[in-house]
Amino acid sequence: MDAVPVAPRWRRGIRDLVWWGQDYVYALAAQMRAMGPGRPDDLTTGTKRPLVLLPGIYETWRFLQPLADALHARGHPVHVVAGLGSNRRPIAESARQVADLLVGRDLSDVVLVAHSKGGLIGKHLLAFDPAGSRVRAMVAVATPFGGSRYSRLMPTPSLRAFRFGDATMRALAAAADVNRRIVSVYGAFDPHIPEGSELAGARNVRLDGGGHFRVLADSRVIAEVIRAAE
Repeated sequence: MDAVPVAPRWRRGIRDLVWWGQDYVYALAAQMRAMGPGRPDDLTTGTKRPLVLLPGIYETWRFLQPLADALHARGHPVHVVAGLGSNRRPIAESARQVADLLVGRDLSDVVLVAHSKGGLIGKHLLAFDPAGSRVRAMVAVATPFGGSRYSRLMPTPSLRAFRFGDATMRALAAAADVNRRIVSVYGAFDPHIPEGSELAGARNVRLDGGGHFRVLADSRVIAEVIRAAE
């Protein structure tokens, strides 16, 4: 069998730069949308399996609203953890807030829909909290399960927490038994996670496009959530 041709490095570099630019255009538009009003309670109606949104760092639930709207239109109640705010608190503290929502609303057989840091929060819930038994599966998009080498260069503690040497990151890596309940979806190139988001033991889905934010708009993300939930 003939080998699959590989594009020259310079061509891949140009491709990645284009994806990087498109990624920040998408992120800027999403953050602008998130500044407007939103009514998360409008999304909690529906008869199909419940979903819980877990946004990334410096993201509110509104960052994921296009995804939430599409899933709600299919009949899924979509729940928002309002206490996460812009998601700057420590992973363990945020996972506790998710657990409180699951217990407080008596949700079970839930599918978590997470982006970036949200996937780490979801895995912490699955691995270390009794309320994790209320979760059927998690679809995590562009999550730094193996950390990011760029984290140590970041100016804030909330961003430096993603370095692999962090105690929470090491504990999450060791909790490999819950990986089978996770679907990790990621792009061919992620400017924020050079290590990638592949997770041993999980269902790994590599998209054809690249980016850290723009991949949320890929139709395969919704397809994977539907596969996990329906």
